[in-house]
Amino acid sequence: METFAPVAKMNTVRVILSLAANYGWNLQQFDVKNAFLDGEIEEEIYMELPPGYGEKTAAKTVCRLKKAFYGLKQSPRAWFERFTKVMIGLGFKQSQGDHTLFIKHSKSRGVTVLLVYVDDIIVTGDDEEEQQLLGQHLAKEFEIKTLGKLKYFLGIEVAHSRKGIFISQQKYITDLLKETGRTTCKPASTPIDPNLKLGNAEEDTAVVNCG
Repeated sequence: METFAPVAKMNTVRVILSLAANYGWNLQQFDVKNAFLDGEIEEEIYMELPPGYGEKTAAKTVCRLKKAFYGLKQSPRAWFERFTKVMIGLGFKQSQGDHTLFIKHSKSRGVTVLLVYVDDIIVTGDDEEEQQLLGQHLAKEFEIKTLGKLKYFLGIEVAHSRKGIFISQQKYITDLLKETGRTTCKPASTPIDPNLKLGNAEEDTAVVNCG
């Protein structure tokens, strides 16, 4: 049983950013609030009654879940399946190379592109009318928060200017250094000694467990 939701591929993100930069498309970002609560469960899943509810019958009573919630293994998959159904219902086609990518070609030969990563959504393309309709439809189905122009997605910062867009991973790297306690390390042009000779595992220094 699959207990995960597909995640956007980094190559897909790069392609979308490249298309937006070359064709001057707007990059809009949306956030789905409480996304995992929108999934519908197909399997029979039961849970014990929460503390303080039905204490007299708690030992003999369980609840059958009809909707997903956070912490449930099936929640990511259930959410993505419902989101996919909504997108296909709106006339979008799901990419076979990256299932998180949805594309729609309008009668006016315009194109609208949507990429989703769990509960973060990027929308771009050259059909502004279709993008507005898409935002309205999604707001009817889910609790959507409009974040405006794309600024940060999957560790990539996006800065907009008249000349185009500029991407950077400075924030991602800084946060990673803070998390690993390496903020005081000195920068180096090459992360490893270029003269280091790698050998077979037999030649490595033995590691002794002193615990």
